[in-house]
Amino acid sequence: MLTARPRGVQAPHCEPCGTGRRGDHPGGEKAPCGETPHNGTGMSPPGSESPRPLPALLALAVTVGGVAAMFASGLVAARLGLGLGLRGQIALGTVLLAVPPLLALVVRPPAWTAALGSAEVPHRTAALSTLLGAALWVGSLGLMEVQSLVSPPPPEYLEAFRAVHRALAPSGPLDTLVSLAVIAVLPGLCEELAVRGALLPSLVRPLGLLGAVVASAFLFAAMHLDAYRFLFTFTVGFVLGVLRLRTGSLWPPVFAHVTLNALTFAIAPLVDDPAQPYTPQPALGLACLVVGAAAGWPLLRALGHPPAPPA
Repeated sequence: MLTARPRGVQAPHCEPCGTGRRGDHPGGEKAPCGETPHNGTGMSPPGSESPRPLPALLALAVTVGGVAAMFASGLVAARLGLGLGLRGQIALGTVLLAVPPLLALVVRPPAWTAALGSAEVPHRTAALSTLLGAALWVGSLGLMEVQSLVSPPPPEYLEAFRAVHRALAPSGPLDTLVSLAVIAVLPGLCEELAVRGALLPSLVRPLGLLGAVVASAFLFAAMHLDAYRFLFTFTVGFVLGVLRLRTGSLWPPVFAHVTLNALTFAIAPLVDDPAQPYTPQPALGLACLVVGAAAGWPLLRALGHPPAPPA
């Protein structure tokens, strides 16, 4: 487990009340007498030790505005006559998603700090977060296979999925890096900044910890406009939200998200044969679901500490 001094442990030396210097406490606030503030390895919920990034309604507005900008990017590119191609369109839309939240955060430095959380990410945390992303990928395979028993994917849905992967198929090493940047790195940065950076911590005070995670996961799933994969994207959003609160930092969800997307991009075309009709494999799906959950749960518990409820 990551080491952190528990709340309320007496500090060796404490200045009298009112004499604490700015900078003794995250966000420039004075540290309370008799106890030391959290050191960032556990979550300090927005509204208690750390300020929330934005008022809840403003956070929701800029996040929804980013989603609207993302969907409008294709229309804007077409109207301007920009021949961006599929990768260019995806990259433009992903970046525009983050623009409204980013603008709302940078004009107020404390909000920016609260959205990012702890900037110091130990190597162990980064490695465990990456492994959690891999476990999410394995579990997602199982979840989709189990779901297909109840509701098989329509043929046109499968064809659209395959068409996207064919269009993104790299032609060489450099092209592979470009595709990974568009499919994995940009979404990992921009989607996490918008949903788990600006929105999620801002919702903790009005909705509580669980309500904030559920609400942010719902918006994360809805903004993908993929009804068939809604359960999958909601589950991923829920786990990444819990990870954000447990670690008190935006970077662990970024690492997990990038890993999940990179594995999907790299491996999905290898295991899908367009020449063969799709056949659900319930045994394989259940095995992947169990393995993903069995690997992901201890990884999530090893990352950070359970967040304290908001004051």
